[in-house]
Amino acid sequence: MMKRRISEYPACERPYERCMKYGPGALSDAELLAVILRSGTRGCDVKSLAGKVLEAFGGDISGICHADLTTLKGIDGIGSVKAVQILCLAQIAKRIWKEDNDKSSRILHVKEAADYYMQDLRYLETEHVYVLMLDTKMRRIGEYHASKGGVNMSVVPVREIIREALKCNAVNIIMVHNHPSGDATPSGCDTEVSLRLRDACELSGIRFIDSIIIGDGKYYSFREEGQLI
Repeated sequence: MMKRRISEYPACERPYERCMKYGPGALSDAELLAVILRSGTRGCDVKSLAGKVLEAFGGDISGICHADLTTLKGIDGIGSVKAVQILCLAQIAKRIWKEDNDKSSRILHVKEAADYYMQDLRYLETEHVYVLMLDTKMRRIGEYHASKGGVNMSVVPVREIIREALKCNAVNIIMVHNHPSGDATPSGCDTEVSLRLRDACELSGIRFIDSIIIGDGKYYSFREEGQLI
C-alpha cells in the first residue's frame, strides 16, 4: 500500500507547519529531523524517512551523533545529500556542546573535565587519548592528542606527554581517553599506563590530577575511585 505524501497530511500534522505554529519545542524527534531533511522519497514521506533514520541509530535523536556516511547511505531513501545534512546537524550539536563547556576556562572538578570531552569522545569508534594541560589556577593552557586509533592504552607515549607538558609550562595535567564500547570500566592496561604517567609526573614536578575514561554518557575517574593515591 502506497504511503501518503507529506502534502496529503492535514496541515496540523505536517512538521514544517507545526513548527511555524507551535515552535520547534512542540515537535517530536522525528518531526525535527523531518524539517531538516525537507522531503521524503517515492513511497516514503519525510516523517517516515526521519523515523527510519532514528531507528537505525537506536531510536533516539542523540544516536545520530554515532552516524557515519556509509551507514546513513545504507538507509533506504538516504542519499549523499541527506546523509551530509544529518552529519552536519550532528556536528553542529557537538560544537554547541563543546562551546558551552569552553566558556569556563578553569577545570575545578573531575566532572568538568569529563563533560569537556564527553560529546567529542563518546561516539568515536576508535580509542583516542588526550592530555589536558593546566596552569597553577587550573586554567586550560593546552591540549595534547597523545594517541589515536589504538586498540589499548599500551601505545600511549608517556615520555612525549611529559615533554609536551613541560613545553607549555603545565603545572597540572589530566589524561582523558575513550572506550569505543561505551563501557567506561578500566582495563588492566588503563591502570598500568595511568600509574606510569603518575610516576613520571612526580619525577618531573608536574601534578597528575586524574586519568578519566569516557564511556557512552558516563565516565570513570581514577582519582575518584582512589586509584591514584
